[in-house]
Amino acid sequence: MTGAEPTGGRVMSWAGAPGSRTAGSGGTGVTGGGEPGPAAPVTAAPATPVTAATPVTADRAGGDLARRATADPLYRLVAYALEAAHGRPPAAVWSAPYAFHLGSPGLVAAAGWPTAAAAAPRTDGLVRLSSLGHPADSCDLPLTLSGPPPAAPAWAVRPYAVLRALARAGYGPGGTDLHVQGSLTGAAGLATAEPTDCAVALAVADVHTATGEPPDRERLARLLAGVLPDGDDGLRRAVLFARPGRALLLSARPGRRRRHVAFDPAASGARLVLVAVRGEAADRPRDLARAVACARRAGALSAWPPGPGPEPGRSVLVLLPEARLAAVRAAVAEDFRDRGRPVPRFLNIAVAGAARREE
Repeated sequence: MTGAEPTGGRVMSWAGAPGSRTAGSGGTGVTGGGEPGPAAPVTAAPATPVTAATPVTADRAGGDLARRATADPLYRLVAYALEAAHGRPPAAVWSAPYAFHLGSPGLVAAAGWPTAAAAAPRTDGLVRLSSLGHPADSCDLPLTLSGPPPAAPAWAVRPYAVLRALARAGYGPGGTDLHVQGSLTGAAGLATAEPTDCAVALAVADVHTATGEPPDRERLARLLAGVLPDGDDGLRRAVLFARPGRALLLSARPGRRRRHVAFDPAASGARLVLVAVRGEAADRPRDLARAVACARRAGALSAWPPGPGPEPGRSVLVLLPEARLAAVRAAVAEDFRDRGRPVPRFLNIAVAGAARREE
């Protein structure tokens, strides 16, 4: 994270893919899904199940993504990693943006850095989970709809909970092969769980829904809120419903339509930058306060934590005039070097759109 633009190459944890295994029983893949439009009325109808009479080819489902030279490197990597780990190409690859709060109640937005999930359906009741972030901890687990969950590596516990809830809702009770990977780590200071949850839910729902029927985002949002009550529902909704150059204003009143409001720093000659401090957790509040003070003196306009509350974490979002970007970075870096502290990392943030299927 060194101020790179959120386009082109991604910042990733590069690691070797787990070893190949025998492919599981097949299934069918499905549909596309781009930017969501305005909120549609919520329906409670169950997903149309995929059946053996609903064929799909790897080319049609995006299984050639790993070999497509024009595709984003992250999505090519995720598609290839699923095939390398599980012996079969994905039926769908979905990207989901990291998200953040804007410092005002109920106001959230998506960042132009994605998490990705690749999925392929099964019919034998098995889920096979892998991640380049945990190359030695791939796992094959029985998909049980009730009772205690099977033992799993720590990283896989949350994806398994999502898969289980999806299966209970009719999405993939026969099982799924799944691979996940983010473009940022927790050290960046943006929440990693919510975009991963959404990418997993969309990819799995996609490959287990009839062709031509995009995943029901409202239904998935409710499902995730139910199975993961400790998660940040505002961030999840930003991941699922954001628009480029717009912030999402969430209503506290159930059933009320969401609103999008203009928030496009680049359009007004400004930049939004995530500043992440390093070092011991006990030192982070003081270091963040110092970084913000330096940034303000060098010309920053405002700063706020990306999380929902006022408590400092490991990062802060800074809004500044584009012309002051170099000066702010230099001022913060010089102050920390002079005090013998690790220099904070800067990450440029573009206000992005919602999760989408990568074709």
